[in-house]
Amino acid sequence: MKISFLLHHAYGVGGTIRTVFNLADALADRHDVEIASVFRYRERTRFDLRSQIRLTPLTDMRPGGDTEHPLHSEPARSYPASDGRYLQHSRLTEGRIKEWLANTDADIVIGTRPGLNALLARFTPPHIVRIGQEHLTHNSHRFALRTQLRNCYPQLDALVTVTEADAEIYRQSMPRLRVTAIPNSVPAPKVARSSGTEPVVIAAGRLVPGKRFHQLVDAFADVVSERPDWSLRIYGDGPERNTIQERITHHALHDHVMLMGAHTPMDAQWARGSLAAVSSSGESFGMTIVEAMRCGLPVISTNCPLGPAEIIRHGSDGLLIPVNDPAAMTHALLSLINDERKRRVMAHAASNNAQRFDPQHISARYEELFTELRRTRNSARRHRHSRQLVTLHTHVTYTMTEGLFRAARCVGRTIRRRTKN
Repeated sequence: MKISFLLHHAYGVGGTIRTVFNLADALADRHDVEIASVFRYRERTRFDLRSQIRLTPLTDMRPGGDTEHPLHSEPARSYPASDGRYLQHSRLTEGRIKEWLANTDADIVIGTRPGLNALLARFTPPHIVRIGQEHLTHNSHRFALRTQLRNCYPQLDALVTVTEADAEIYRQSMPRLRVTAIPNSVPAPKVARSSGTEPVVIAAGRLVPGKRFHQLVDAFADVVSERPDWSLRIYGDGPERNTIQERITHHALHDHVMLMGAHTPMDAQWARGSLAAVSSSGESFGMTIVEAMRCGLPVISTNCPLGPAEIIRHGSDGLLIPVNDPAAMTHALLSLINDERKRRVMAHAASNNAQRFDPQHISARYEELFTELRRTRNSARRHRHSRQLVTLHTHVTYTMTEGLFRAARCVGRTIRRRTKN
């Protein structure tokens, strides 16, 4: 099959880019794969991309590229205005997207964010299977966007969410839409798994309010009071960096909590720790949870909507705790810090259980979906063709019968006239 992904841009380091690259790489073993990037901002991608995967930029935002094109300054007309990326789009970008959709020779086209999924639903030729991916969650979208999506998403052949919980919300909101939950994939680490001997807790993610890293720092202050030999390393950048640093200063934790900045990939950093911690108020999936587990770290996470509970098996490969409860985080951390045997058993389970997110397993689930959607599409096409043939046959039969009836009436009238004469 020819499979094409429509991606906002392929040249950054975001989670959507990473998981699309992982899936494309796994599918490329058996299929012809293309990634169409609406925007191009730099010469090379930040993540490695296999050479046989074709990367097709639609607009070039580098100096001397499409930034001076007259349509670039005109607002988009078809791209949903309520999508968070709307202001980055223009008549130029949506024109390039429509042109690419009209001319693609793909069997399957996969959109990767709401605005792109909306264009995919409206402008893809009907013979192509159209699949939308949701890397966020239904309830995280603003009301206006959800309203627009209810109008266009049912035109997709399927929508794929990363959690079953989110899939169920979409099914209730859009009952005419086929929704399937398939989690993101995470490849095996390229480094040896953690030895579990380093007294280090690792956390990673964008430094934004929803990650609640300041609460993790509060919890770790109490951990240090009992176990001063342990430290916390937080990887990532973002607008909350100063707030988190102030919290570290407030608790005098300069020797115990370090802001490490962003690292890509994270495998080597995870492997330097013995525990992972997630303090978020919400997660659409939880890529960092799976990454940590694949590197042999048990994960202590808030049981926030929607992803952690579908990844962590509480008490087996990690622990789930209430949201916004630093005391619960402190207790969970100390329970594993102080019990090395339990920590090692969980570490082994985490590494084994996370293998279900391997790209080969996830790509196989996508292939099953592709096959089923194509079979359903072909069956529907044959059904429409059969109905057309029945309609044509009925019309021809009716026409012939009507003709014979008229001919008989004409002969009858002729015979009656001759009999009278």
